[in-house]
Amino acid sequence: MNTFLQEIRSAVLATLVLAAVCCGVYPLVVWGIAQGAFHGQANGSLLVAKDGTVRGSKLLGQNFTAGKYFHPRPSAAGNGYDAANSSGSNLGPTSQKLKDAIQARIAAYRKENHLPDTEAVPADAVTASGSGLDPHISLQNAKWQAVRVARARAVSEDTVRELIQQNIDGADFGILGEAGVNVLRLNLALDQRK
Repeated sequence: MNTFLQEIRSAVLATLVLAAVCCGVYPLVVWGIAQGAFHGQANGSLLVAKDGTVRGSKLLGQNFTAGKYFHPRPSAAGNGYDAANSSGSNLGPTSQKLKDAIQARIAAYRKENHLPDTEAVPADAVTASGSGLDPHISLQNAKWQAVRVARARAVSEDTVRELIQQNIDGADFGILGEAGVNVLRLNLALDQRK
């Protein structure tokens, strides 16, 4: 009986020590390292306007619909760009619903950007990303939208194209993925432009 109680006491003590280390000490150490070495990333990669207000995260897409803004990829996350409901549409390539949605998006994209019916529309302009929260659009998508944005803001296309170039994120490690334009950063740069 005495041995049994010693075993119970050892098990309880080991559980308390491991709980303190794994649920207290370790998370605090990791948090401290992250705050010191990767402060911006550890706090959500937030984009802050000149007036100090947080405008969003450079890692999460946001919906912009006004003509003076660049529009992001379509989203299937919740009611659109809802980080709490991140997901794709789960519609497959044989889905008629997906085909109809893409055709409607192509027509809308051509209309709002004044493109002829013969012009190919970038795939990222009409298809949602897997997470529904992709913050980037392709360079071609940004170039097609630049004309509309320049007209809506009454600025030169060259000015808008220069801002596009300033907001390109290259491929990860120089080889993974493609370069893309961060829509939130680009739209904030347009708003902050004098």
